[in-house]
Amino acid sequence: MEAALLALAGWLDAVGLVAWTRLSPWIYPWANVLHVLGVVMLVGGIGIVDLRIVGLWRSLPLGDLARALTPVAVIGLTLQFASGLVLFAADGPALAGSFVFKTKLVLIALALGNAFAFRFTARGGRDRSPSGLARVSAAVSLALWLVITTLGRLIAYY
Repeated sequence: MEAALLALAGWLDAVGLVAWTRLSPWIYPWANVLHVLGVVMLVGGIGIVDLRIVGLWRSLPLGDLARALTPVAVIGLTLQFASGLVLFAADGPALAGSFVFKTKLVLIALALGNAFAFRFTARGGRDRSPSGLARVSAAVSLALWLVITTLGRLIAYY
């Protein structure tokens, strides 16, 4: 994984993203702000849906909640990806060697795999009570995104 991340860092340097992130004192901080906004949208949106699936707020229609908040979570994930690329470009070689960063990436892959598996297998009907598998998937999703967010904040310290 480290070799792939170093290759990505080299490519980002070759296409000019590294220089761009260092061009202005505003680019990195604003990328960081956008990354946090993406976390809020992603974890806030999908977290509420996950909590509903797990069993909270049973009076709220799951289908309506999911239709309203899933797009917010997807926009948050997209914002995180774009801003994360800018943040990575600023310090790619160091991040490539970071155990915390690499663990975060692996957990993101697991969380996305869980989301795709849920979408195609566990969700059942939107108007029915969620299955046991759906509840487990939602609990795993919530736990993964909270750990991923925590690791993201810890990268600067480890």
